[in-house]
Amino acid sequence: MPHLPKGRVFLLISCVCTALIGCSEEKKTQAASPFTVKVSVVETRSETLPVITELPGRVAPMVTADVRPRITGMVLRRVFEQGATIREGDVLYIIDPEPFRAKVASAQATLDSAIAAQTLAQQKADRQTQLLQGGVASRETTESAVAQAVQSNADVERARADLRTAQLELQYTEIRAPISGRIGRALVTEGALVSPTSDVMATIQQMDPIYADFTQPADSLIALKNAVTEGRLQADTSGSAVLRLMSAEGTLYPHDGRLLFSEAVVNAATGQVILRAEFPNPDTNLLPGMFVRARMEQASMKGALAVPEQAVQRDTAGKSQLYVVGADDKVEVRNVQLGWLLDGRWVIASGLGVGDRVVVEGFQRIAPGVKVVPEPWTNPVLARTGNTDRG
Repeated sequence: MPHLPKGRVFLLISCVCTALIGCSEEKKTQAASPFTVKVSVVETRSETLPVITELPGRVAPMVTADVRPRITGMVLRRVFEQGATIREGDVLYIIDPEPFRAKVASAQATLDSAIAAQTLAQQKADRQTQLLQGGVASRETTESAVAQAVQSNADVERARADLRTAQLELQYTEIRAPISGRIGRALVTEGALVSPTSDVMATIQQMDPIYADFTQPADSLIALKNAVTEGRLQADTSGSAVLRLMSAEGTLYPHDGRLLFSEAVVNAATGQVILRAEFPNPDTNLLPGMFVRARMEQASMKGALAVPEQAVQRDTAGKSQLYVVGADDKVEVRNVQLGWLLDGRWVIASGLGVGDRVVVEGFQRIAPGVKVVPEPWTNPVLARTGNTDRG
């Protein structure tokens, strides 16, 4: 192997040492500066937000009436169309009227006979009274004739009552709607024998306006009232809650409702207070039994903090938490208590401060202690409408 000059050997050793020192410094730099990721954040600010409570409930008709027969007879015909809107007094069913017409004729004949007997008894009583005054008839005979006349009067009144009853039964062969509303399906068919003790023939429900019954925890209602009394919450100017309905799919009902009453007694088994609201239903979009969610705006909270809905994460125990970027741009996990959902944002009850930078997007590449590059988050919905003031 040929020998290199000493100068070249010294130069080669210097180059190798320099390269090794450079690699060592690069590794130290990489260890000192971990890989950073970009995340989208919103900076919380103090706002005045309405206190919204969402409660599940069911739609209930304002008035419900079961159609039942008032006489016993055979159903000849169903007149109404199932599912139609009807008015009070409309004919729904017709019961065979012939037996009841015969009763009316019989009652009329009985009345005519009673009137004839009344006339005869009255004439006899008048004659006996005259004979008694002339000293020809005895008092006993006269009193008997007068009593028969009084009894004939009672027979006439009873016959008139029987005739009226027969006429009413004939009218009841036409079964009419007791209220206005929407009628359901027919529960009996032509040819069925019905009676006042038989099953319901149909059901009518009055649905404009319509009720929504839902419940609210008694504890939260008491806490809200205490907050208003202490001045931490500002009650609305009208003094009553603003009620709106949302369907199970999240569609907002176009008509606002009003609170009718809050039940004074708390259900001991569930700890709930029953609330009832009344809503206009001109298009009958709300049907009895439909599941809805009531949004109740009860007051306004000053100094409230809200974050986008997607910023809220859950740990393995199901507790709510937020990823917050600190002053050194490192991520930390903050356990928070959620308040209520308002227009796609969670109102934070506790655990968050004004000016905190909350991560909204980029959760896949972050963990507590990781240094990030925070960027302002833009709400895509507001960006499409040209309003980016609210995060």
